[in-house]
Order: sequence, then structure tokens, then C-alpha cells
Amino acid sequence: MSAGIDITLGEVAASLALVVLAIAVSRWRRAELESEIAVAVARSMVQLFAIGYVIQAIFDTDSALLALALISVMVVFGAFTARRRAAKVPGALLPLLIALALAGGLTLGLVIALGIFEPEPRYLVPVGGMVVGNAMTAAAVALSRLGDDMADSQGRIEGALALGASSAQAAAPIVRRSVRMGMIALVDSTKTTGLIFFPGTMVGMLLAGADPTDAVRLQLILLYVLLGSVAISSLVATALAYRGFFTSDHQLREQPPD
Repeated sequence: MSAGIDITLGEVAASLALVVLAIAVSRWRRAELESEIAVAVARSMVQLFAIGYVIQAIFDTDSALLALALISVMVVFGAFTARRRAAKVPGALLPLLIALALAGGLTLGLVIALGIFEPEPRYLVPVGGMVVGNAMTAAAVALSRLGDDMADSQGRIEGALALGASSAQAAAPIVRRSVRMGMIALVDSTKTTGLIFFPGTMVGMLLAGADPTDAVRLQLILLYVLLGSVAISSLVATALAYRGFFTSDHQLREQPPD
């Protein structure tokens, strides 16, 4: 469908000029991000080269099982990464693991069942990575909002519980806002796709010489897949995580100080 792009290490090194610019801006405005930028660039280089060799090995073997194993590893690392943003949510790791696993499994299973993609590594790996990554971000944002709102609304929650509300009823407005917060970023970016920015997949295909209409069709499929995964991860993560704030008797647990 498209020709390959031949990118040399020299061209990658040349792009570091933009990193130098970012460091210069940080230093000039005293943002104190120089070390973080340097670490981020170094980590991205090591991690991407490493995963590139792993993906190449999976493609060479053409094993769907290895592709699924890689996606499972992504789910685990994604859950641990998102947990850091959900520090105020008790026992957030298990809800995150379940949410990411369901988001990845259901969306990939659906697109394969509908015949959109074949169950082959060259489809499973990149699409699975995008699904898990976006689901992780959505779940992390949703649980971060959940933790903040539960801490800020203890008085109102306890009042609702005292009036006979169950824990689900007392937490429902907060859970609803958290789900919205987890989904809204991707919803907004989907609205502006093609007007304000071109998504990465479309840009990559155009750079590789693909027909623009092919690039658009693939990008639309991926946008809709990601919307589904983000909705699932936000919903499942908040639906499971809010329970950690309550006892089995529908009493609000005492929250540790910040």
C-alpha cells in the first residue's frame, strides 16, 4: 500500500537540535526542566530502540501469541504507571489492571471479529499499543479526578450516607465527572481531527507515500477504536476504584492526609 521510509541514524541525531531548543527555552525561562527533558529523551531513545527489536522479532516469527504477550506486558506496565497518578485512590492497581485488560481485549476482539483487522502481529502490535496507551491515560486521568473529588467532597458524601444513600448513590456524581474527565481529551481531539491537527497514523502513512484516502480511512478506524477503549477503561476503572473509599457497610473510610 505504501513505500517504506529510510531513516538514518544521522537524521535522528539531527532532530536532536529541537531537543536542544527545548532545553534552551527551559533554561531561559527558568522552568527547571532541563534534566527532565534530557532524561525523557534518553529514555525514549533506549525504550523505542529496544521495543523496535522486540517487535521485529515478533514480526519475523509471525506469532499472534507473542503479540498478545507483548500487549499483556503493556497492560501491566500501563497499570503501574497510571497508579502513580491515582495516588489518592486506595487499591488503584487492581482496577487499573482490569480496566486496561478489558479495554484492550474487548476493542481488539471486536475489530478482529468484525473483520476490520486480521489477527496478525503486524496489526495486533501497533493497534494494541495505541489502545493500551490511550486507555492508560484515560484511566489515570479519571482516577486522579476521582481521588481529588472524593477528598474534597467528604462532607457531602457523609451527609448523603447519613440520609440513607448507598455508597454507589453517594459517589455517583463524582464517578460521573471522573468518567467524563477521562474521556473528554480524546473526544475533543476527535472533534478537531483534520481541522487543527493531523493524527500520527495519518501523518506516518502520508510520509510513507500512501494514498491520502487510505490514510484517512485507517485513521478513522483507529480514532473510533480508541474512543471505545477510552470509554471502557474510564468506566471500568472508576466503577471498581470508588469502592475502595467505602467499607462493606457503606461507610466512608478515613482518608490518609496528603
